Amino acid sequence: MYAVGLNNYGGPEVLQRVELPDPHPAPGQVRVKVRAAGINPVDVMVRDGSLAGWFADAKPPFVPGMDIAGTIDEVGEGIDPQLGVAIGQAVVGVVDNFGSYGGYSQYVCLPAASVTPVPAGASFHEASAFLMNALTARNALDTLHLPPGSTVLVTGAAGAVGAYAVGLGNADGLRMVAIASPQDEAFLRAAGAAEVIARGDDVAARIRQVFPAGVDAVVDAASLGEQIAPAVRDGGTIITLRPGNDDGLERGIKPVFVNVRERVTDHAAIAKLGQQVADGLLTLRVAAVFPATDAVAAHRRFDEGGLRGRVVLDFESVEGRG
Repeated sequence: MYAVGLNNYGGPEVLQRVELPDPHPAPGQVRVKVRAAGINPVDVMVRDGSLAGWFADAKPPFVPGMDIAGTIDEVGEGIDPQLGVAIGQAVVGVVDNFGSYGGYSQYVCLPAASVTPVPAGASFHEASAFLMNALTARNALDTLHLPPGSTVLVTGAAGAVGAYAVGLGNADGLRMVAIASPQDEAFLRAAGAAEVIARGDDVAARIRQVFPAGVDAVVDAASLGEQIAPAVRDGGTIITLRPGNDDGLERGIKPVFVNVRERVTDHAAIAKLGQQVADGLLTLRVAAVFPATDAVAAHRRFDEGGLRGRVVLDFESVEGRG
């Protein structure tokens, strides 16, 4: 089958067509004919070698991709009938990629619990651009487990994870505070932000002007780290999306790393997120679509930044075995 992978770490130019054996589902799995794959920051980490230590025992080619949408074309044995999967069903799925197993593939096999129907009215491109990010936001909020009325600050709030954290947190009854550019204020208030504070070097001090005692927690989608700690109350929590220092900060503030891979078979959460998209709580945002054959150009555009939505690879026209 056709896939997009790399044999050496580096910039977008290392991405190339690779041929891999056609996969077939193991018990409990489905095979999805991929129609679209979303590009996420973790894909760049695979490409540039940031995950080289984790991939040390794997053999190239390495295939990125955690977000996919497509059509089920094979079903393995032993699948719980309550999951309701069937051949021909249009689904979105989250892929626990590793080594040559990844979503940038013509076909991908994954646990049936990791897929849910494409939300009503959504295209494959749109569907491939939300699940991993929304599940990351859900995981962050569940880890905080704060009571309704608590104040949660979201850095990088206009980005994919940040915007979903704002929407999901507001639906949970939390008071969501967004850090973003002024141009994104209207979007974030519509998503559920109670306050929108312009980003900048003195943002923590400006947050303290609004919340003198500090916010209860931060979902740090922009990886501000210690820079945002002064905005947090004594004993508060900063959720981090990349592994790093977890030794604690001043005033008892605790950084906690959350890994979305822990939730990739949480079907209840995945199905609910799909329904929340269908209900209009979560917005699907696609910034650009590139043919999978132009993955180099797609990653270059992703690396440029300034996006409001995901870049998506279209696999509809790829040629390969299968």
